[in-house]
Amino acid sequence: LAMLQQIEPSSSTLQLVASDMSDIMDNLDTRDLDLGDGDYDTTDTNAPEGLPFKEIYNTVGFKETEAKVYLSSPITVKILEVERFTSSMPAVYKIEMKHGEFTWLVKRKEKHFIDLHRELRTYKTFMKIPLPRRYLSASCAYSQFIFYLHCKQLEDYLNTVLAMQMYRNYHATMEFIDVSQLSFIHDLGPKGLEGMVLKRSGGHRIPGMNCCGRSRMCYRWSKRTRIPNTASVWTVSPGLRWLFLLLMFNILRSLVLKCNSYRHARWWGQSIEGFVQKNGSAFLKDHRFGSFARVEVNIPAKWYVNGKTYMEDVANALEEAKEEIFITDWWLSPEIFLKRPVVEGNRWRLDCILKRKAQQGVRIFVMLYKEVELALGINSGYSKRTLLRLHPNIKVMRHPDHVSSAVYLWAHHEKIIVIDQSVAFVGGIDLAYGRWDDREHRLTDVGSVTLSHLEQAAAASPSMAAQANGSGTFSQSNGKGVFTVADSMDQPRLKSHGRLRRTRMSIRRHLQKHGLAHPDSDSDLEHEECEFCKSACTTQQMHRTRLSSDPVQNEPAGVRELHGNTRFWHGKDYCNFVHKDWIQLDKPFDDFIDRHKTPRMPWHDIASVVHGKAARDVARHFIQRWNFTKLVKPKYRSLSYPYLLPKSHTTAGEQRYQVPNCIPTKVQILRSASDWSAGIKYHEESIHNAYVHVIKNSQHFIYIENQFFISCADNKYVFNQIGDAIAERIIRAYRAGKTYRVYVVTPLLPGFEGDINTGGGSAIQAVMHFNYSHVKPLTHTDLEGKLVTELIYVHSKMLIADDNTVVIGSANINDRSMLGKRDSEVAVIVEDSEMVDSVMDGEPYKAGKYALQLRLECFKTILGTYTDPTIDVSDPISDHFYKEVWMSTSARNASIYQRVFRCLPSSDVRNIMELEGYLAKAGLDKEDPARAQEELKKIRGFLVQFPLQFLSEQNLLPPIGSKEAMVPMEVWT
Repeated sequence: LAMLQQIEPSSSTLQLVASDMSDIMDNLDTRDLDLGDGDYDTTDTNAPEGLPFKEIYNTVGFKETEAKVYLSSPITVKILEVERFTSSMPAVYKIEMKHGEFTWLVKRKEKHFIDLHRELRTYKTFMKIPLPRRYLSASCAYSQFIFYLHCKQLEDYLNTVLAMQMYRNYHATMEFIDVSQLSFIHDLGPKGLEGMVLKRSGGHRIPGMNCCGRSRMCYRWSKRTRIPNTASVWTVSPGLRWLFLLLMFNILRSLVLKCNSYRHARWWGQSIEGFVQKNGSAFLKDHRFGSFARVEVNIPAKWYVNGKTYMEDVANALEEAKEEIFITDWWLSPEIFLKRPVVEGNRWRLDCILKRKAQQGVRIFVMLYKEVELALGINSGYSKRTLLRLHPNIKVMRHPDHVSSAVYLWAHHEKIIVIDQSVAFVGGIDLAYGRWDDREHRLTDVGSVTLSHLEQAAAASPSMAAQANGSGTFSQSNGKGVFTVADSMDQPRLKSHGRLRRTRMSIRRHLQKHGLAHPDSDSDLEHEECEFCKSACTTQQMHRTRLSSDPVQNEPAGVRELHGNTRFWHGKDYCNFVHKDWIQLDKPFDDFIDRHKTPRMPWHDIASVVHGKAARDVARHFIQRWNFTKLVKPKYRSLSYPYLLPKSHTTAGEQRYQVPNCIPTKVQILRSASDWSAGIKYHEESIHNAYVHVIKNSQHFIYIENQFFISCADNKYVFNQIGDAIAERIIRAYRAGKTYRVYVVTPLLPGFEGDINTGGGSAIQAVMHFNYSHVKPLTHTDLEGKLVTELIYVHSKMLIADDNTVVIGSANINDRSMLGKRDSEVAVIVEDSEMVDSVMDGEPYKAGKYALQLRLECFKTILGTYTDPTIDVSDPISDHFYKEVWMSTSARNASIYQRVFRCLPSSDVRNIMELEGYLAKAGLDKEDPARAQEELKKIRGFLVQFPLQFLSEQNLLPPIGSKEAMVPMEVWT
């Protein structure tokens, strides 16, 4: 809206304004509002220094007296100017208000002052406060009609009213000065223009009446308070809590407001436009790679290889949450333990952590992918019900509704955890079964446990022996003072096995009562526990009790309390999903495969954590998805499921908690999102764009770990450009005569149930058809006296380029993840700003600290450097490393595994007909176990070359008539 030119004030104009002002002042007398003999209390003892962000969840009706609105500091008023465009129009006063750190402007006419004064006098009478006996006469109060004097008198009037707590908190006053319960919340950022306007409700048009244009018959207009902040504009119903939220970044919504005059509309238009351009312009445009988020500098970031350290940091961050926790996963298992081995009972079990934080007042919001149950068995319905039962502060949504949205093929695949919109974990690790692992990638977990000496003494005491005998879970002493946890074929069943029955006088509570032990969790001292968190006082927990003077009682979980091979994977967490998919997820602590016969499948994964403004961007994405889901799913429209508000980037640097050992970096948040997943008008594929850009601009090498590698576009079935970008970059390096390396690590087989010894399931074959190449990891061990081997399932989604740029996220290298219109994904691109000395192709090189450390950790893990320190992985592109370390190690490992186990896949099997003959010949593990053991000692790390000729003569597309053949080809790509 164009600003009309103000008339230059002349003497006649000032006389008109002064005349109007004198009329106002004749009607305004603050002594009319005195609380008795002119005395009143100007202090508000209940006003806080600052309003916490969680107050957004405690809003009440606009006219409710218990609303918390103001800070402890006073409100000051200053009239900046008086506008009068024509002699027939009333003057408008432009008033500057200040309250603490907040400054804002309001515009009011003379009638607004009179209306406010009348409202306050009525309110005073209603409250039965005696009217004052003294009045101020006009002749005494106003002897001169001087313009600036009257401005000062109006300022004094407003300052006097706002100094009275009773009147300041009255809704008419708040409406006059344009404030609400959200105005002075620090984390919402600067205060913009607020006020009552009429909003057109687009959902209430009468069908078939569009011909009437914008007439009042076709639309319903609702009175709303409009409040902008740096990342959004929202509206609040005067009589309700949250009614509607409009996020101003890429969401498919339009907003039509109606004001009572053209001048009013111009003021609102100018204010919103000016506020957004000043404070929120970054949210209204695309950024590098077409991302919704801009590049942020000096962001503390940290990487994670495998789930052990990741889940430990997640657990610690969850414990530090004060206001909000956001979680979204493709799959979430409430009963998983985030810290292992389990030596503190249920303290670090996910559902118990969330319950504990909810009881402390933290609001927890969880979004789960609602699977097609016929295709997937992750049972998100069970996860939702389990979490909702924990506490009313936990809210869970599932999306999409397949019938109403017509979304059957695509999934919400992102994995995000956000703490107070200030710490954000992003990567490929779901908080789900099978994901916890460390660099050892163990294949077995039968669960023998020996106890420390102090705990043995406690276990041998009569009181403990009496309890232990009741459970039948301890063996007799072996004569050496060592007790072991008994093992059985159906272990572990934490709901019955290894558990002490809770009695009125439990051992642990008895020791705590007498000061001999400290509680492991906040809930240990509670009288009641939820059914999900009271089940497992495990044997490890029981024997962890120590004297309070023990100097090691405060050591981290798993340190010094237990010795031997403790159990790490309980119940459904011990899994091998290629051998057998999960079943009966509502029985979390029951095994579903025999851990004495079947090795688990190790899980290799990558994740990251970012802070500050980058974490705000991750939170914005979550909030956008949450609010969109609330809009489209009627069951979530109730007030019990609130709309979420993004925090301002202006306060992002005020970190209350930071994950230890972070590195300052430059970070940008990327995503794959579209109309079905996030409600945006134009789809976003910034992850895909970033991958292609980084590959094309890499100078020395790229290193990729990914669950899938389905690329090299044929514009028929596969459309992403990542494989083409790699091929073009290799050709460019060859023509320039420069050394350039490409490393790709993927799992040996796709993650679908099926027996590869019989040709595999149709799903495995379908993905192998598109995913056939590269280097894969494998490992081995001894299980019950029998040599066994299993692939390490690479679930990572990571790209490292030139030891200075890293992309980590949830996106696989396939069309589902990369094209934006299919699965929803989130990733981070991290560029180093702190450099360290390194080497590249034999020459000194300045590498990024973040990228270099991550690449070294990955190389050391998969190449076996931790067991053989003679292996040098510092130079990623030298001929010596590439030929003598990388290629030699993967080839040697593959050859040994084939001789010992006759494992598949193998290049000796080119079609299904050759499969039976190949398997008929036994490997060394059966013919000569001793020699097999000697051969396996030559294995270094986990890397093996993929046999490129495996089933090369076989058509791997799903056979006609199979259920896999009935779904579109896009599902597999």
